Amino acid sequence: MKQRGWAIDGGSRARRTGWRTPPNEISWGFMKLLREGNKTKRVYDVNPYVEVYRFHDDLYGLYNQSCDGGADVWMWLVIGPRKAMLVDTAFGLGDMKGLVDEITGGMPLVVANTSAGAEHVLGNCRFESVFCHEYDHEAVKSTCRPGGWDYLFDKDGQNPWLQFGRKDLPSYRSYELGAVSNGSVFDLGGDHQVELIWTGGPTPGHSMYLDRKRRCLFAGDGVSSDAIRCGMGFTPGRPYGQYASLTAYRDCLTKLVGRIGEFDYLFPGHFMVNLENNVLVDILNALDAVIAAPDKYNYEVEEAGADGSKRAVRHKYVKGFGTVAYTVDGIHPPKG
Repeated sequence: MKQRGWAIDGGSRARRTGWRTPPNEISWGFMKLLREGNKTKRVYDVNPYVEVYRFHDDLYGLYNQSCDGGADVWMWLVIGPRKAMLVDTAFGLGDMKGLVDEITGGMPLVVANTSAGAEHVLGNCRFESVFCHEYDHEAVKSTCRPGGWDYLFDKDGQNPWLQFGRKDLPSYRSYELGAVSNGSVFDLGGDHQVELIWTGGPTPGHSMYLDRKRRCLFAGDGVSSDAIRCGMGFTPGRPYGQYASLTAYRDCLTKLVGRIGEFDYLFPGHFMVNLENNVLVDILNALDAVIAAPDKYNYEVEEAGADGSKRAVRHKYVKGFGTVAYTVDGIHPPKG
């Protein structure tokens, strides 16, 4: 019997060989239907590792299979009248800059990160400059760095989760990383503006991007049909670490739900996309339920931390969707 998360043929050169954390059934089912049946899908010769989907005339989803055995990742490319904008850079596998230039016709490009997670920022060095929220600035710098891709390979130099050419990963080069604040607006020309909305939660500076013209919200790790991992534990000494908490995300999401009339669809960084905006309300209800009663969870999984230690991760169901994943010490972390 095969393990969960059977390989899906999306037509790219990369081939799935295993998972560190396989997706749940609804996420896998959605991705199979999309990746094997969507008529807009295209794989460009300039970067055969990325599947490109056209969701609107000016909105493309760039789908990257995960290089580290975690969740496959979406990058979002928005084309405005004078500039284009790329939200997240994935692992940098293949010629990402060449791919974006081919799609946009070489338009000036704004690049921004939703969080400091490796699967969102390791491709930063493919570009001249990138923006992120100020609370994630140092973490992004320490993730996209020389040697930042070494963790993808075992002691024998093999990647146990995905088949790809190691030479097609970036060789690190310096780039400009700009720190911006909540509410910053990126002008793509004409009436096309994209606003950074800080949420915290998955990382201290985790942010979503609101395309005001298209009425789409690029939600990063804050929305996931698998597990929304926030409140995973406070790290002493980590800058702004108190914002990588479930409570911080709940507080920010409460404000965002108050603006729900400004956007119609959600485009997360993983799995199911093009979701109705009311999913945010169901996520907020789940967060409120966790804060009110942390011990009333649906199931618990023991996971290994980055240092090899074990931790209990609790999961609370989001109505009709995925789960909120949290640790007890990440609900109300100490301030400072």
